[in-house]
Amino acid sequence: MSPDHTQQQSSQEQQRARQLSMHSTLPPVDVPGYEAQSRLGSGAFGEVWIGTDKKTSRRVAIKFFMHRSGLDWTQLSREVEKLVLLSTDRYVVQLLDVGWESDPPYYIMEYIENGSLEDLLREQGQLNVRDADEMFREIAIGLMHAHGKGVLHCDLKPANILLDLDNKPRLADFGQSRLSHEQSPALGTLFYMAPEQADLTAVPDSCWDVYALGALLYCMLTGSPPHRSEAVTGQLDSASGLADRLAKYRKLIAAAPAPAEHRRTARVDRPLADIVDRCLAFDPQRRFPNVQAVIDAFNARDTARLRRPLMLIGFVGPILLLTIMTIFGMRGYERAVRQSESLVTIKARENNVMTARLAASSIEGEIYRYFVLIEREASQAAFQTEFNLVAKSDIVKNISDPDISFEERAGLRSSFFADETRQALNDYLQRRLDEHLRKLNENESELKIASFLVVDASGRMLAVAYDHDEPSRSIGWNYAYRTYFHGGPADLQHENQTLQQFEQTPRGIEPIRKTHFSAAFRSTTTGLWKIAVSTPIFRDENPESDVVGVLGMTVNLGDFAYFRNTNLKDRFAVLIDGRRGPNQGVILQHPLFDIMGQDGKGPAEDHSATEFRVTEAQLAGLQPDSVYRDPLGETSEGELYRGDWIASSANVSLPAENSSNEGIVVLVQERKDKATAPVQELGGQLKREGLWALGGVIGVVIVLWYIALRMMVDPRSSVWRAAATGPAASGTTRHITNATPSHNLTTLPAPPRQEE
Repeated sequence: MSPDHTQQQSSQEQQRARQLSMHSTLPPVDVPGYEAQSRLGSGAFGEVWIGTDKKTSRRVAIKFFMHRSGLDWTQLSREVEKLVLLSTDRYVVQLLDVGWESDPPYYIMEYIENGSLEDLLREQGQLNVRDADEMFREIAIGLMHAHGKGVLHCDLKPANILLDLDNKPRLADFGQSRLSHEQSPALGTLFYMAPEQADLTAVPDSCWDVYALGALLYCMLTGSPPHRSEAVTGQLDSASGLADRLAKYRKLIAAAPAPAEHRRTARVDRPLADIVDRCLAFDPQRRFPNVQAVIDAFNARDTARLRRPLMLIGFVGPILLLTIMTIFGMRGYERAVRQSESLVTIKARENNVMTARLAASSIEGEIYRYFVLIEREASQAAFQTEFNLVAKSDIVKNISDPDISFEERAGLRSSFFADETRQALNDYLQRRLDEHLRKLNENESELKIASFLVVDASGRMLAVAYDHDEPSRSIGWNYAYRTYFHGGPADLQHENQTLQQFEQTPRGIEPIRKTHFSAAFRSTTTGLWKIAVSTPIFRDENPESDVVGVLGMTVNLGDFAYFRNTNLKDRFAVLIDGRRGPNQGVILQHPLFDIMGQDGKGPAEDHSATEFRVTEAQLAGLQPDSVYRDPLGETSEGELYRGDWIASSANVSLPAENSSNEGIVVLVQERKDKATAPVQELGGQLKREGLWALGGVIGVVIVLWYIALRMMVDPRSSVWRAAATGPAASGTTRHITNATPSHNLTTLPAPPRQEE
């Protein structure tokens, strides 16, 4: 429903309207010769129904005057009188019949099919300048005709402008109108009503309709009437009564700055904006005196636009041509570059998708080979023999005794480290690791292992073998908290302290019973991310028997064959932990990590793990036309990785028995400026050629201007003389001679009336 309501002169009328609205399914009375079909709406004094002429089947609008308690009995005759005066005017909705003796009384008017201007503005928001100009001229001419016959509308607004089948405007609802000699006040609609009209003692004046015309044009150009805002309507709604509401309206309009939104509307020229401003002037003396003056201003605007100085013809043509060429050339150039970049970006992303899938497939194959390798190592008879000797030894039992003190356990741990049986197991693991490293040196496609480790059924570390010389500091400690032991999605914690600080395996933690791909963990020595592939050691090699230990191997994530064999600065792959848990989104492998490792620094130095994290939103937003920002580019060492990248991702699927751990993501990223470099180079060449062409055209234009100036003989004097004596100047004379009759300009004032 429109927020623009005609102001009521009686609160009783409003109560009566609410009561009558409860009975809107049937017409108030049967109209002879017509059939009322549906209610169209209601106004200040009644209802409007759509009906049909029973003889001609012509659709009509029937207006019933229902608010009898507050209705001046002369109201019907007054409105009909004005409609009769305008009965031959094609700009006004025509009166067809009147029911004087009916209860309630009514009159019948032609039905306008296309609804109101308010409906059109509600649908479109605002009109373009051309349509608003055309519509406004028709409305102004119709209003001028009404003024010429002594009728002031006094309630002009979009809802009272109806549109016929040709979308031509027709003036409607003269319920608040006054004849020019009448002295009774007429209230219009807030924000369309002139401030001086908002007075119960005001005498009707043609300036009221001039203000309403300006408000109507302003609304067509901007979509909203002048001065209306939530703050203003809130203050008006807080008024205690009609008189207070009208007084606040006048005060708010007086204090408000001149409306300026129409000047910011596209294609609104300055003369048109000036016409709106003059119509909306707060002081009636500064407005156009009548509607004819408004039409004259429009005609003067048209004449001024058509009569440009002759001298500008030689300038405007070349400038316009040059501007059009430049605009379309630049738009075409920018569009071509954008489209080419978009196509190159999409193509690069498609290539990256394939590369990411190949990388994921390569890593999946390596993970499967790691699974096979660790299970084969655990089944070796030599390993089983060495492991059982250590796991069943008395010293291991003593270290795990919950009743000994911390100092006693520390001493036993030192003895266990030097124990010959344990050392034999450690030497065995070292030989196996060295054997795999030897194969790797001979064939780069072999698996690369960082370490072998073995723990007993309680999680106590029995032996560790590394791919580099490093003293083991983990022998004898309990590692049941590690995911490679218990098979959970992440290392366990207890009150913010790792279980490594507790010597006994807590209740409820059991070793794995199948080969497991662990969660990623950061090396305390290198700072690099690792994973462990671990497999259970069963008693008597029977999978149905008890687990007596766990054999595992660790792998630096950067040691997967794909990462070892790929070393490109502008296009590379990174590994991201996509599994649910505390490390979700953490970048596990990145070329910058390798650079830091070569410099003797780990990626954890000066940075926390959360700094190298990719969010779910970033992964979900890898669209064909989107860009990716590398989180490591924000670090002091990551200058090479700053800027926009084209990225694609693929998931690494783990073996079926580890499907719950799926979620490791391979992300392939390619520097966007490198991928689009050919497009930029071609664009640069086109731009240089275009600048040379533009320079040539400008040179030709300058020569043409020079020739035109030489051929012109002081054209400005005649042009300005024509402008001074032309239609724009003579508009004042027309304004005086063709103006609305003098009795319509300012009606004689009447003594103020007391409110009832």
